[in-house]
Amino acid sequence: MKPEPIEYLERLSTFGAELDFLRLPAEVREQASWILADTIAAVVAGAAEPEMRALSARLCAQARGSAVLPGRGLATAPLTAALLNGTAGTFLEMDEGNRYSRGHPAIHVIPAALALAQSRGRDTRHFMSALVSGYEIGSRLGAAAQLRGSMHPHGTWGTIGAAAACARLVGHDAAAFREVLNISASLTVATSKRTMLEGGLVRNTYAGLSNHNGVLALTLGECGFSGERDGPGSLLGSVVSERFDREIAIRGLGTEWHVMQNYFKLHSCCRYNHGALDALDRIAQHAPLPAAEDIASIKVRSYHLAAELNDPDPRNTLAAKFSVPFALATRIIHGHSRLAAFTWEAVRDERVLALAHRVRISEDRSMSARLPAERPAHVALHLRDGRILEAEVGVNRGDDASPYSPGELSMKFMDLCGRVWPASHCERLLEATLGLGRGSSSLDDWLPLLAAPNRNGDAA
Repeated sequence: MKPEPIEYLERLSTFGAELDFLRLPAEVREQASWILADTIAAVVAGAAEPEMRALSARLCAQARGSAVLPGRGLATAPLTAALLNGTAGTFLEMDEGNRYSRGHPAIHVIPAALALAQSRGRDTRHFMSALVSGYEIGSRLGAAAQLRGSMHPHGTWGTIGAAAACARLVGHDAAAFREVLNISASLTVATSKRTMLEGGLVRNTYAGLSNHNGVLALTLGECGFSGERDGPGSLLGSVVSERFDREIAIRGLGTEWHVMQNYFKLHSCCRYNHGALDALDRIAQHAPLPAAEDIASIKVRSYHLAAELNDPDPRNTLAAKFSVPFALATRIIHGHSRLAAFTWEAVRDERVLALAHRVRISEDRSMSARLPAERPAHVALHLRDGRILEAEVGVNRGDDASPYSPGELSMKFMDLCGRVWPASHCERLLEATLGLGRGSSSLDDWLPLLAAPNRNGDAA
């Protein structure tokens, strides 16, 4: 007897296959355009890191193709481009995220869609439809699951999101779309949270592997491979997750948009640091922050995920981005929390490390209970003269409840892409990227800007 179709998966597949970017509400199209711009900027800036330069040079020598590596002036095969661009986009911890899925949907989706759009010759409408389809399905599955506490969220449900974007890009009907989702569920990664806490750079490949395997899932389906009857339910219901609520995955489908509930980052570090950094910024609104030598100690209360980031001695720049003590110390020493506050120079700065050792963070269970609507933190600076400067925040800056302005997001884009290209090129790229969603530019306009070599004309 033929098994009954699984309703939630049928609905997700039909939604994803039929999503048309041009028919979405104007505010959804605009937000998707900013998500694209923000993600591309993270990819471009991350690609300039030495480890990424070395990896790109080696893999591109082994795989030829026409899929662009933004900011590198290189092109390669689609699977390789999806891997490299997804990896680059997480290197600096500047990619957008979603508090309901507790992860980063866009960086798991956009590199796969970009690589495939070039190799399959798809137009802007297909590409932007694929972006939103993959984002919505990936983020919804993440929100419906409670991953095991030892797992890193990258590389899990994001693989299914990448596969959804690929299936939409090539125009699969609902049945073929569903099969690609089922296949992709068996191509996820056994991720480890310890990598981020210990500075294991392999963690940055998790999103790259999701993009690579999303493209692979599509290819496997086209070649006749099949997956489980309910691959996402199997993966998220018993393999990587403590629970999986299928109703959450389809709640408000087509009317409540996860792209509208995302967050952007200006602090160049893990989102779990941001509550404490926002609280510190609130203290600084009233008076200049004290000098490091005037601070006896810093006490932080926050939710449990932030309290895990307690290492005052990060071994590299990645570990520094997952350390509340380091993030607060470098913000005080350098006066900001942008990219320059999380470089190797900052990690080796004895002043920063000395102050980081005077920071203590603990969980406040009442704050943990406020997730995911808020990511609260309370920061108290205990000064040597006996004074205490303190502040508390609930909603983090950059959330939909406290969004950054277009001007702030534009400055971030210029700052990140400015690592690679002159300002005039960055401005043209931002205009063309936003134009993809606004109907004022096309992939034919945009892709040559992405393919431009760096300011030195050096593609190595």
